[in-house]
Amino acid sequence: MERIDEHSHGVKHGDSELKMGSLVSYVGQLWGGQQTEEQERKLRANDRPFNLSYHYTNNAIKTSKYNIFTFLPLNLFEQFQRLANGYFLFLFVLQLIPEISSLSWFTTAVPLILVLSITAVKDASDDINRHKSDNQVNNRRVDVLIDGELRSEKWMNVQVGDIIKLENNQFVTADLLLLSSSEPLNLVYVETAELDGETNLKVKQALTVTGEMGDSIQALAHFSGEVVCEPPNNRLDKFKGKLTLSGQTYALDNDKVLLRGCTLRNTEWCFGLVVFGGPDTKLMQNSGKTTFKRTSIDHLMNVLVLCIFGFLVCMCSVLAIGNAIWEVREGSVFTAFLPREPGVNAGLSAFLSFWSYVIILNTVVPISLYVSVEIIRLGNSFYIDWDRKMYYPKSDTPAQARTTTLNEELGQIKYIFSDKTGTLTQNIMTFNKCSINGKAYVLLSSSAASSVQKTQKVDFSWNKLADPKFIFHDHSLVETLREGNPEAQAFFRLLALCHTVMPEEKKEGELYYQAQSPDEGALVTAARNFGFVFRSRTPESITVVEMGGKVTYDLLAVLDFNNVRKRMSVIVRSPEGKLTLFCKGADTIIYERLHPSCNKLMDVTTGHLNEYAGDGLRTLVLAYKDLEEHYMNEWTQRHHEASVAMEGREEKLDELYEEIEKDLMLLGATAVEDKLQDGVPQTIEQLAKADIKIWVLTGDKQETAENIGYSCNMLREEMKEVFIVAANTIEGVREELQNARRKMCPDAAEEAAVIKARAGLFWLQTTETVQDETVDGDYALIINGHSLAFALEKGLQLELLRTACMCQTVICCRVTPLQKAQVVELVKKYKQAVTLAIGDGANDVSMIKAAHIGVGISGQEGMQAVLSSDYSFAQFRYLQRLLLVHGRWSYLRMCKFLRYFFYKNFTFTFVHFWYAFFCGFSAQTVYDEWFITLYNLVYTALPVLGMSLFDQDVNDRWSFQYPQLYSPGPLNRYFNKKAFVLCMLHSYYSSLILFFIPWAAMYDTVRDDGKDIADYQSFALLAQTCLLIVMNIQLCLDTHYWTAVNHFFVWGSLAAYFAITFTMYSNGMFLIFTSSFPFIGTARNSLNQPNVWLTIFLTLLLCILPVVAYRFTLIQLWPTINDKVRHKVRKETLPAPVSRRLPTRRISTRRSGYAFSHTQGYGDLVTSRRFLLKRQLKNRTVLFTQRDSPLAQNQPQHYRTIAEDPEEPQRLED
Repeated sequence: MERIDEHSHGVKHGDSELKMGSLVSYVGQLWGGQQTEEQERKLRANDRPFNLSYHYTNNAIKTSKYNIFTFLPLNLFEQFQRLANGYFLFLFVLQLIPEISSLSWFTTAVPLILVLSITAVKDASDDINRHKSDNQVNNRRVDVLIDGELRSEKWMNVQVGDIIKLENNQFVTADLLLLSSSEPLNLVYVETAELDGETNLKVKQALTVTGEMGDSIQALAHFSGEVVCEPPNNRLDKFKGKLTLSGQTYALDNDKVLLRGCTLRNTEWCFGLVVFGGPDTKLMQNSGKTTFKRTSIDHLMNVLVLCIFGFLVCMCSVLAIGNAIWEVREGSVFTAFLPREPGVNAGLSAFLSFWSYVIILNTVVPISLYVSVEIIRLGNSFYIDWDRKMYYPKSDTPAQARTTTLNEELGQIKYIFSDKTGTLTQNIMTFNKCSINGKAYVLLSSSAASSVQKTQKVDFSWNKLADPKFIFHDHSLVETLREGNPEAQAFFRLLALCHTVMPEEKKEGELYYQAQSPDEGALVTAARNFGFVFRSRTPESITVVEMGGKVTYDLLAVLDFNNVRKRMSVIVRSPEGKLTLFCKGADTIIYERLHPSCNKLMDVTTGHLNEYAGDGLRTLVLAYKDLEEHYMNEWTQRHHEASVAMEGREEKLDELYEEIEKDLMLLGATAVEDKLQDGVPQTIEQLAKADIKIWVLTGDKQETAENIGYSCNMLREEMKEVFIVAANTIEGVREELQNARRKMCPDAAEEAAVIKARAGLFWLQTTETVQDETVDGDYALIINGHSLAFALEKGLQLELLRTACMCQTVICCRVTPLQKAQVVELVKKYKQAVTLAIGDGANDVSMIKAAHIGVGISGQEGMQAVLSSDYSFAQFRYLQRLLLVHGRWSYLRMCKFLRYFFYKNFTFTFVHFWYAFFCGFSAQTVYDEWFITLYNLVYTALPVLGMSLFDQDVNDRWSFQYPQLYSPGPLNRYFNKKAFVLCMLHSYYSSLILFFIPWAAMYDTVRDDGKDIADYQSFALLAQTCLLIVMNIQLCLDTHYWTAVNHFFVWGSLAAYFAITFTMYSNGMFLIFTSSFPFIGTARNSLNQPNVWLTIFLTLLLCILPVVAYRFTLIQLWPTINDKVRHKVRKETLPAPVSRRLPTRRISTRRSGYAFSHTQGYGDLVTSRRFLLKRQLKNRTVLFTQRDSPLAQNQPQHYRTIAEDPEEPQRLED
């Protein structure tokens, strides 16, 4: 007490300091000074003027990027980060200068405005959706205590220091200090799915001093407590503060705080004091920043555009120097009939021709490139939206591409970071199998559909209190029970008594169980259906209906669960006075405490346990022990002494527990299934074959995560070792990580080798890369949240990364949302690999935002993950289709498009370059001006779009058959700097052929009638016709998958070219627009000559034959994985979709300990003397208003078998 008073004096002194500090910071703000970071938070209940003086943020949230004033400047700033947009703006300015412009200004302005507008509209649409989401949340209503009365206010108007009232099933408005509640002992139950992904209920408890106010508005309005607490932070599991009331100081911790993002459950009402609002709440502090995501190809194109610009400057400089030399040597001869303008000499002429050539040669980076890229991305996004094989009929949820700018990056994923609860699993527990006294009873698996149909469900109609949704198929178990088998009855009696579940009975016979762990709910529900119905509890007793008869047991002690004990026991006295200890726990723990007479039964049960664990079920062993009255009295006395001891309390209690939990008699074992979503193991297997690494980041317990790891085939028995890092100190974590690394790779260097390099635009960024190290065999790493916190510190980051990346599988347990994002950022920073994060709850938002690509699963945990994601769908299994089919095709198409696009434009531009040497470097164009305008917009736009939207090397079935086809994507094989240089060299060769062959063929040539054909216009027509035909035939060589649309675009473009050419070069067009169409008659005069067509044919052969020969040689000598599969496709028929394989059972040497999810100490709460005090009964809303929800029923969801299941991948022959 002295310490508390002393502390309160300190608080008062700190109070005046804090006031002065806040005044100084306020004055600083007025004078434009920067506000200092908040060191601690001080607030007073029901005193808005006092709290407003500290300028705390209100409860409004903002996730949008723009507002009506900032949209235009911010969006344009983002768009001009794309270097090409700045380059086109510069070209536009040049074209406004008449001395140097040989093309009209609108040829650049119109496409530039179009590109900027399309992107701006798309960005605005995305941000309007974010604004709508923000407004929906900010305008929710809540009751706030203002001026002595409750008023309904919008969430955004709630201030720090306000007292608010929450009702059952309402979302928690802000971070609150719990003051009072409708429940006994001032308890409230909250669901924290939005924060940590867990749907089991958590218990919070108010201080007794505030709880006494109840729901008295008068008492609450006069409450003037002052709170001093930690500043806003992102730690979900910690809260430090103190409440000062009437001169007394009370400690505040996390158990007294309700966090925004939680939902109030099974509690009629509660009152809370707002501590943190809006952006300061722990949920928002964990949400991460919205970043402008761009693909690696975007970044590469920025660098390439810079290189191309440099190359353009070099070409223009060479031609400008050529112009100066020509003007000095030859130009003076022409001045007689082409006089120079006044003041223009050779130097100025060269300077002007430099800028003229910049305009003429700008087609090396045409603006149509960016228009086409956006169209391709949009088209590939629609394919995802329209894909019926990614549509989930049960919830009527189609797949959705929420962004259109990241499609090709889906084909380059190297690391996947996945949430567990609700993403890999359905988070629904089902009582699946059990072993009683050496006999196994089985719920037939839904995968054995034919057997299920033949076997009738067990009829539980004899049991009036049975849960109608519970399904079991083994009739012999009910018969055994109804015959009065003592072991079977003791088995289910144990399940009905040994737990911490809270019952809720709104109507007679309608029971709802509030379990802290879904596992416990499943077990108690199973006991209920087999005739042992847990009906009600008080701190001293448990009432059970046994086979129709009501029995009340005295509850003498609860020996609570903790992580070391891994078991839980209750000691009860039956109405006959018989004392029994019932115990359930992990098999390894219980087996050590069994009576020797159980050895034979233990061997049989072990066989059953191995079988259950092989199926990935969560197992639990049950045992009991009869106690003597005198021993129990003596033990109870010692237990009381230990429980009030000031020193060594926990050790003394552990000793007592160890003493009484001996010589137990084995009853049997249970197997509970945390049902995986359909197709999860197959999906993980397929993605692993595609050389994608999967890390699971979960807020769940280690045991649970480990079980799911085995169920998903991420952890396998044949793995050499599974390393567990769970140390509580930084040195301990370092040692465990280093030991694991040395075991996996004994020869590796002690220090991580970090390779530094320059990257990015202008090579201003520094990248640090940690190289992958080869390991012999498969390993896995499991790391706990508290250990991960140490491992993510500066000195240990690289050690964690090296060790984790050596492992085939990494599972991080009990991680906070921010830690999830930090793990993603760590891999992004040091691996230079493309990452994908997938999750379904608000606790996954920061991870989704941090990764290159975020995928949201629209599941049972709300829509926050989906709203923050780039792609969303309903089931994890669709991820393999998103990546192996849509992602791979998008990447392949984009790379093909870029290679072809650069090829056709470089070839087009190089022909101009060669022509400069024949026209006195006068910036004369080699082609007709109309051809230059229409080349990228009409003649070559549609064929390349057709290829980029429809092309596929193999179809979706073969893509699933050979997941290895995905592996070139993460290695960036299809488009990189080397591919770009090869593309330039190809263009260089083609341009030489396309210029010099027509030039040589036309030089000194005459027509059939002896007239001259070698004029500029005829040469221009021949050169552009050769170019266009070669480009189209090259496209045909690049196209693997022909559709009617491709044929129409390719041959239609050629037909359009000839139609437009004959029209433009006709007499009629010349007569109407004489200055615009000077090439009168050129087409009909040239194209009726056989030597012109022979020249076109020769040019085509010389351009195409080397390409065909080169590709043929590559396929014969160095075939890629694509070449091998395509060869196989031609030889074999299409693989039929295989029926779903039943998972093969593994012989397990490890059995899953029961993954208790409820927190330690809950047993004390259940047996509290003040617990469930007699109160006037009120009608209370039940937890599950939706009676048929799977969560309420604790039942499996049945999913339709999907047809697109991948085949058993075959081995490719070289």
